[in-house]
Amino acid sequence: MKRVLVTGGAGFLGSHLCDRLIADGHEVICLDNFFTGTKKNIAHLLGNPNFEIMRHDVIQPIYAEVDWIFNLACPASPIHYQRDPVRTIKTNIIGALNCLGLAKQNRARVLQASTSEVYGDPKVHPQPESYRGAVNTIGIRACYDEGKRTAETLFFDYHRQHNVDIRVIRIFNTYGPRMTAHDGRVVSNFITQALSGRDLTIYGDGSQTRSFCYVDDLIDGIVKMMNTENFTGPVNLGNPGEFTMLELAELVLKLTGSKSKIIYQPLPSDDPTQRCPVIDLAKEKLNWQPTVKLEDGLKLTIDYFKKNY
Repeated sequence: MKRVLVTGGAGFLGSHLCDRLIADGHEVICLDNFFTGTKKNIAHLLGNPNFEIMRHDVIQPIYAEVDWIFNLACPASPIHYQRDPVRTIKTNIIGALNCLGLAKQNRARVLQASTSEVYGDPKVHPQPESYRGAVNTIGIRACYDEGKRTAETLFFDYHRQHNVDIRVIRIFNTYGPRMTAHDGRVVSNFITQALSGRDLTIYGDGSQTRSFCYVDDLIDGIVKMMNTENFTGPVNLGNPGEFTMLELAELVLKLTGSKSKIIYQPLPSDDPTQRCPVIDLAKEKLNWQPTVKLEDGLKLTIDYFKKNY
């Protein structure tokens, strides 16, 4: 049994991670300021003696005795992280510093949830971990992209300078139950639009691509990374299956039975035209690869949205 801190533990990914860690027999402290996370995501855990909530912001110093730290704290969708870009970059950088300081103090292992956004609008496709990215440092997404890139730098500097036991993962598009309905992400957008009979909005011509990893697969990869010895990463975690936005929209319409139409809007600034991981390193080091097909994962996600929104 480990005593584990999950920052951002009431969010979409954080709450699923808390579920998995509790199921694995660990004691879990869920830290969240509830900016985008919600108590609804963790309500079912409140009576569990191995679970506790700490209402706290990672921008402020953290005091706890823990063995493992998972740093998932930060708004992850553009509509949320662009709402307060200064706070977003503070969360990424100061939050990382606070988690690293806590790990150093406790001699704990600490995992940074980085992102495929570190690759920017990639000039290499698909993206291996060795690719250094093409990010606009002054664009509207930079508060998140550059914040995550700097957090990775801090993690490796703490590892080299202070021998902190780090793990760094780069998360590609993930979907599933507990996504927020109005977070601006393409999967939640399409599902809510289809279920409400509104037109499905595609930005650009629909030819831009993404890969979609079901949340259970991603959580399995995160836990495997934390349990793996002598491997810091960074490592890509995502589904290498690639779909255009138009293909995703048509699949959502099929699965919901919606009569909604597809409409097109201009592409937002700095929106990547393609994003897909190379996961050879995850296969080799973690013995991990996603198993849930997009259609099956979307059915589960659609069922969740029908019941909750």
